Amino acid sequence: MNSLRILLAVAAAAIAAPVAAQEVSVPYWASIRAGEVNMRAGPGEDYRIDWVYRRPQLPVKVVRLLDGWRLVEEPDGTRGWMLARFLTRQRSAFVKGQGLTDMREMGAANARLLWRVEPGVVVLLDDCDKGWCGVRIGERAGYIRQDRLWGAGEP
Repeated sequence: MNSLRILLAVAAAAIAAPVAAQEVSVPYWASIRAGEVNMRAGPGEDYRIDWVYRRPQLPVKVVRLLDGWRLVEEPDGTRGWMLARFLTRQRSAFVKGQGLTDMREMGAANARLLWRVEPGVVVLLDDCDKGWCGVRIGERAGYIRQDRLWGAGEP
């Protein structure tokens, strides 16, 4: 009898896992996992390719889920569909705005300046607090003002 209960519990868990994976609330931030990803006009491989992305870790906003596809949005509002397997929930952002932005040793305007970062540079995100986000660019780590990052904060 215990074996039957265990078998039923395992079977129920196996069925529930894929359903739970689909129950993610949107919108949410994601980043591109692969070295080449197609953005399509619709959720299927028969739809035309609108863009080809060749920049791993580039952040995108996921705004809709459909059968293994994700409708993603770029900062300019452009939307298209990507296969979910080419996206990751690893948080990243890119520097936005005009001119260089400061990467500081701590999350404060008067903290020691470490580097100056150009717009368009992709960073891996750590926690954000009081308007500053911990970021990593390769082996370098520091803090950048949250208002200079697309992909930080609420999607």
